[in-house]
Amino acid sequence: MLKAILFDMDGVIVDTEPLHHKAYHKMFDDYNMNVNTTLYESLTGQSTKNVCKKLCTHFNLNVNANELVERKRHHFKDLFFNDPSLKLIDGVHDIIKDYHKNGLTLVLASSASMLTINNIFTKFDLDQYFIAKLSGAELKASKPHPEIFTKAATASGFKRSECLVIEDSTNGIKAAYDAGIYCVGYDSLNSKNQDYSLANKVVSNFNEITFNKVKDLF
Repeated sequence: MLKAILFDMDGVIVDTEPLHHKAYHKMFDDYNMNVNTTLYESLTGQSTKNVCKKLCTHFNLNVNANELVERKRHHFKDLFFNDPSLKLIDGVHDIIKDYHKNGLTLVLASSASMLTINNIFTKFDLDQYFIAKLSGAELKASKPHPEIFTKAATASGFKRSECLVIEDSTNGIKAAYDAGIYCVGYDSLNSKNQDYSLANKVVSNFNEITFNKVKDLF
């Protein structure tokens, strides 16, 4: 029986991908990195720290990854408070309220930093619905490693077989798959060229996974 929903954040709850794209590309310009579309899309769903480590190796940069992290976060913070395009994904607020009203336990499992998570949750008043928030930036391994979802399931208080993950990225879906948790792949307009083949179910609208439509999946 379904007991808990484990939400990704970027591309699932909030439309931050355009802001991350702008912030990353400002940082790429700062360090004269020519990051093509294929490389950028392969990094989707990973923590900023892991992305920056990979970039340092890929481009053989003579700088510490933490310096790149801080530069990217500086750009993102400026965009977060000044870019008017930041908004919740269409339909997600209704689905969160639907799950909560029907007694499901909600946990956030995001690769974003806890600072960004808290800013988002404060801005859109989401804390009232979730019992826990996990940041992949604070874990040893980032998605596609399954650690964040195994910990999120533990935080929910239920077995992994009683949980459902909602993800929009290749890395996040693989993490859920490797954690042995049923995964709904959300085909987001902002997550380009992601692989949904490991998802148990793929949707493009939250109306497809209302409580009444998912309660008997297991």
